[in-house]
Amino acid sequence: MTSAAHQQARLGQQLSLDELGEPLHAITFVVVDLETTGGAANGDAITEIGAVKVRGGEVLGEFQTLVNPLMAITPFVSVLTGITDSMVGTAPTISAAVPAFLEFARGSVLVAHNAPFDIGFLKAACAQLSLPWPAFAVVDTAVLARRVLTRDEVPNCKLATLAPFFRAATTPTHRALDDARATVDVLHGLIARLGSVGVHSLTELREFTAQVTDAQRRKRHLADGLPPRPGVYIFRDAQGRPLYVGTSRNLRSRVRQYFVASETRSRMGEMVGLAERVDPIECAHTLEAQVRELRLIAAHKPRYNKRSKFPERSVWLKLTVEPYPRLSIVRDRRDDGASYLGPLRTQRQAEAVRDAIHDAVPLRQCSDRLSLRRVVRAACVLAGIGRCGAPCEGNMSPQQYAALVGLVASAWVGDVRPLVEPLERKIAALAETQRYEQAGVLRDRISTVVQACARMQRLASLRAVAELVGARPDGDGGWEISIVRAGRLAAAGHAPRGVPPWPVIEALRQTADVVDPSHEPLAEETECILRWLEEPGTRLADASGGWMMPAFGAGRMSSYLAGGARQAADPFADRRRLPVVSRPTRASA
Repeated sequence: MTSAAHQQARLGQQLSLDELGEPLHAITFVVVDLETTGGAANGDAITEIGAVKVRGGEVLGEFQTLVNPLMAITPFVSVLTGITDSMVGTAPTISAAVPAFLEFARGSVLVAHNAPFDIGFLKAACAQLSLPWPAFAVVDTAVLARRVLTRDEVPNCKLATLAPFFRAATTPTHRALDDARATVDVLHGLIARLGSVGVHSLTELREFTAQVTDAQRRKRHLADGLPPRPGVYIFRDAQGRPLYVGTSRNLRSRVRQYFVASETRSRMGEMVGLAERVDPIECAHTLEAQVRELRLIAAHKPRYNKRSKFPERSVWLKLTVEPYPRLSIVRDRRDDGASYLGPLRTQRQAEAVRDAIHDAVPLRQCSDRLSLRRVVRAACVLAGIGRCGAPCEGNMSPQQYAALVGLVASAWVGDVRPLVEPLERKIAALAETQRYEQAGVLRDRISTVVQACARMQRLASLRAVAELVGARPDGDGGWEISIVRAGRLAAAGHAPRGVPPWPVIEALRQTADVVDPSHEPLAEETECILRWLEEPGTRLADASGGWMMPAFGAGRMSSYLAGGARQAADPFADRRRLPVVSRPTRASA
C-alpha cells in the first residue's frame, strides 16, 4: 500500500470514530431512583436510594439503601412506597448514604425517569452536606420516551406504562431498586429504537432529547457523507441559492446538530425547513475555514446570516482636503489624498473617536467653506472655550492649523501620544477637583481612540508585508501552514506528521493566489489572520520583508486597550451605575 493510500485508510478509520463519538455500548450508565417523604427537594427528605450500574447491556453492580429522613413519614407516603418510620429508624442518614451513592456512581452517566425530581433531591442533599455536586451527564428516560414513542404505542410515558411495553423483567413498585431495575430495561428498549434513526453516541442521545421540529429531524440525511474535517458548510434551497454559511472544525458533527440539537433560534429552524442540500468545502485548517466563510458571506449575503453580511458598510473618519481640514464621518474610503482612520465598526464608534480628537486638538467643527484670503465670519462659541483655533476669524495661520492636522494624521498611523497626552492632562485636572464622573467619560474616549488606532495600525502592518509564511502545530505532530500576501490569505495547507513542511510550503507558494496590494482585503479577514498568527505556538517561517509596528503606536497602550475590551464586552459600560439608596415598600392589600 502506498503512503497516500495508507494515509487515506487511516483517515477513513478516523472518520468512523469521529462520527460515532463515544458509542453508547461503551458508556457506563448508573440508573438511579429515589423514594422520598414528599415532592419538595428543599423541604422533604430521601427515604431510599436504589441504583443499577450497567454497560453494554450487562449489569455491573447494584446499590440500595434505606435512608433515615430524620422526620416523620406521612401515612400516604407509607401506603404508596411501603416504607414506614420503623423501617428507617436504624437506617443511615444522608450524611452516610449520599456519599456512598456518589462513590458508586463516580465516572458514570446518570439515568433517571423524570430526572429533575431525583437529581434535584441528590443536589439538595449535597448542598446540605457541603459536598460539591459531581459534573454528571444526565439522561432522562421520560423525556427520551416522549421523543421516541407515539401516542398510538403508549398512552403516556409513566414508568408503570413503559415497563410492560418494553417487557421489563421487574415491575415498578415504588421501591427504589425495583424502579431502577425497571428503568434499566426501559433505557435499553429506547436505545434500541434510537439506533434505527442514527443515534449511536452519548452526544447524539442527549441532543436527540432536545425539542426540535419533525421537519428538522426528517432532513437529518443532509448531513450524510459530510467529512469530519474543518471547513465551511453552505445550506442551499431548491434553486441552489445559499441560505446560510457556517464554519466548523468538524463539518459532519456541526451540520448534524441542526437536525438533532436544541436549536433555540427560530430562524435556524425556518432555514432548515427551506434547505434541500448542504455543500461542504473542506479546508486545510480552521483559519482557512474562517476566511472562506467571511468571503462567502460577503459575496452571497445569505438571508439567514447576520454577521459580516455587509463589510462594505464600514465607517471611516476622514480629514477633509480643504484649506482648513475638518473631521468628517464617511462610508467610503477614496483615493483623494485625504487621511482616513478606519475601518471603524459602527457610526457610534466613529462619533466617539471624533469627539475625543476634538477634546485633544482644537480642530474646527463647523462645515463652512473657509478661505485662506479673508475672514469668513465671527468665531462661534467653541473658540471662546478653547475648543477651536478660530481659523474663520484668521486667528490661526494656515501653517499653524496644518501642524494640528498633521499631528492628528500622524497619530492615526504612528505616534498616538500627541492625541492621548492632552486628554490625560484633562483627566488629572478633573480628578484633582473630584469630578470623577467626567474623568471616567474622558478615559472611555481615550480607550475608544486608542482601540481604533491600534486596529488600523495592526491591519496596515500586515498588509504592508508582501508575503508572509506562518506555521502552527496541529496537535498531532504536523503543521498547519498559511501563506499571507498583503494581509490576505493566499494559500493554506497542512503538513501531517512525518512530512517535511518546507516542500509543502514551496508547493503552496507556487499555487497561491496572486494578490493586488492596491485592493484592500476585508478587515475581518486580516483580523482573523492576525489572531491566528498571534496564538501561542504559531511560528513565522518566512517573510519577504519586515513585519513592523510603529514604535510609539497605539498597540503599546495596553491599559487603554484592556479598558476598551471591557467596555466592548459590557454594552452598558458607558452608563454610570448608581447605588440603590432606598427601595419602595411593598403595598399591602
